[in-house]
Amino acid sequence: MKPILTLLMILIQASFSNLSAQYSGGGESNPELTTHSDALRDFQDLRFGMFIHWGPVTLRGTEIGWSRGREVAIEEYDQLYIEFNPVLFDATSWVATAKEAGMKYMILTSRHHDGFSLWDSRYTDYDMGSTPYGRGVIQELADACKKQGIKFGVYYSICDWRHEDYPVKYPDPNYQFHVEREISDAESKVKMDRYILFIKNQLKELIDHYDVSFIWFDGEWEWAWTHEMGMDLYKYVRGLKDDILINNRVDKGREGMAGITKSKKFAGDYATPEQQVGAFDLDNAWETCMTIGEQWAWKANDKLKSDKECLQTLLRTVGGNGNLLFNVGPMADGRMEQRQIKLLSRMGNWLKVNGDAVYGTRGGPYQPTEYMVSTRKGNKIFLHLLHHPGPTLILPVPLDTKINRAYFLDGKDQIRIKQFDKSVDIALPNQLPDNIASVIVLEIDGEAQDIDVVERTRY
Repeated sequence: MKPILTLLMILIQASFSNLSAQYSGGGESNPELTTHSDALRDFQDLRFGMFIHWGPVTLRGTEIGWSRGREVAIEEYDQLYIEFNPVLFDATSWVATAKEAGMKYMILTSRHHDGFSLWDSRYTDYDMGSTPYGRGVIQELADACKKQGIKFGVYYSICDWRHEDYPVKYPDPNYQFHVEREISDAESKVKMDRYILFIKNQLKELIDHYDVSFIWFDGEWEWAWTHEMGMDLYKYVRGLKDDILINNRVDKGREGMAGITKSKKFAGDYATPEQQVGAFDLDNAWETCMTIGEQWAWKANDKLKSDKECLQTLLRTVGGNGNLLFNVGPMADGRMEQRQIKLLSRMGNWLKVNGDAVYGTRGGPYQPTEYMVSTRKGNKIFLHLLHHPGPTLILPVPLDTKINRAYFLDGKDQIRIKQFDKSVDIALPNQLPDNIASVIVLEIDGEAQDIDVVERTRY
């Protein structure tokens, strides 16, 4: 038998009753343009979404955008669309896969850094309308999402290494990330003005035609894009649709892959940590984006994450009060790979049983540990056990909180507890119900969101 494991924690003396706090909004130039609070709350309730990176590059199985000029010669990469004919694309099946996985929203790469547009845009011929397939895919996806109750949004790259008016080209021996400098000559300024008009025109198409709920920007790190441009673009998009949500990559505030923003003078509604679970944060909305394998776009025999890694990534994310945007890469013929579909379906099976502990919740009141994260809503605290902590779990409980009962969410089996003035002893079986993650429900006599955050100090 394992020895009794006791958590020694302290109560932070700060109230976090508003767990849907606004992230930012339009930045310092638009102080009155704050994040749409209802849209942000609804977004946080969703908790789990599907990211899709897809385009002509799947014909080569290399990374979208970044392989242009590296693994695939620029001249070859830019002509791939001529042979891109995803005849097996089926929007209904893509959305059904997301729904079966327990995902509540979908973000499609409408245009990546390579500049190819997945819809038939009137502002470029480098798009799906010019492929052998002959038509865009976004309308079908948007319609399928609406029919199946999935929120729909698009990724849109601010940079475009192919566009004649965009001044930054990749690859380049002198290419550097996050270098700040000014556009110096008059001709370049005129070109950039034209390029920004092109961006705005395409975004208006996407919003007007497909009624997207989210615009997920990327590519803001390059020197040609400025803080002022970011705030202006945020304001423009909100002017087209007020309740749309816009990530922090519209502006220059993102600080590395952790996705945090330097200050609220920058525009954006939520933070975007990439390929890592974000830090516990009840003040600012955030969303981790992560690949199901090692590459964003499809490649043959990509090494996929294990069931345990996928599911525990989701739980560590929601336990930190974030959303998980989990990426899949469909194949060149338009199908999603069966390996990915089956893995997502197994995640969905867990969520069919335990989804009440994920959807509509907020993180806490217990800060994440190696073996446990917690979520809460209403009068329930959900303890997600990621590893077996031992025969007895001892947690601090505020003096004025009474636990009425405790049980495993998957079967409602009662769990023996002993509550004291400031703590509770939870007796655990030798074998937890689920070998990846088991959820214990603590039903209390008040609102779980009113409990102050509890921080681990040591075991």
